[in-house]
Amino acid sequence: MIYSKSYQSNTRLNEDIPMDRELFYAEMGGGKNLDYELYLNTQDLLACQKPFDKFCNKDELQFQVVHQVEELWMKLIAYTLFDIDEYLEQEQAFRVLTLFERCNRTLRLMIDQLELLETMSPKEYQQIRLQLGNGSGQESPGFRVLLKVVPNIWQTFERVCLTGRNTTVAKIYDADYAHDDAYAIAEAMLNFDELFQKFRLHHIFLIQRSIGMGAASLKGRSVDLLQAGAKHRFFPALWDIRAAMTDRWGESYGRVRDSIGSKPATDP
Repeated sequence: MIYSKSYQSNTRLNEDIPMDRELFYAEMGGGKNLDYELYLNTQDLLACQKPFDKFCNKDELQFQVVHQVEELWMKLIAYTLFDIDEYLEQEQAFRVLTLFERCNRTLRLMIDQLELLETMSPKEYQQIRLQLGNGSGQESPGFRVLLKVVPNIWQTFERVCLTGRNTTVAKIYDADYAHDDAYAIAEAMLNFDELFQKFRLHHIFLIQRSIGMGAASLKGRSVDLLQAGAKHRFFPALWDIRAAMTDRWGESYGRVRDSIGSKPATDP
């Protein structure tokens, strides 16, 4: 962010302002006077969290911010997936690849952000948990939308890049391998699938770290959903082809091969 000279000057003049919580809390609320604030609607955005004096402990602001930001990232991913689907229909491979990279970088941000929550102690999280009612991440609107939207990407890919070109996953990966646009798009889809599942796995470890998966107070169904979800794959055909190729190759050169360190015996 590039700040104006007037802002920098005012900042230097105010360096001796004491750590007055109420003063700075008021500034943190944003306003509606500057173009930046108006465009980003900062006043409403910064009012999405509880008032400072209503937090149950010092970690609750972090908890709310992390989850609200995750919802915004998922909104961006879902929005982008609709564009990917349209560009797939138009066979604009470069657009598809660029937008998948945007989604995949966003997923990496989501994974990294979860680590912030590891700075909470289990005891302090229990205080925050009381504020959630019966809510859980399974109720996330962004998460629920992604689970419904992503499978449509496979349907479009299959129709346009496979059936429409009279080819198959096995052909683009092995028999007719050419490292072409269909292969590159398939790998981008696989990256998305892998990162989404890493996000889910990271979430499970976060739960283990904060409240434990074996806690008697946890709803059994929620735990089962989390564990089953971690095994889910959006594009199973892109994962299965690896095993199929390895088995096929194994049939030709043998599943058990001679060690590269072994030497043929020689007569004395």
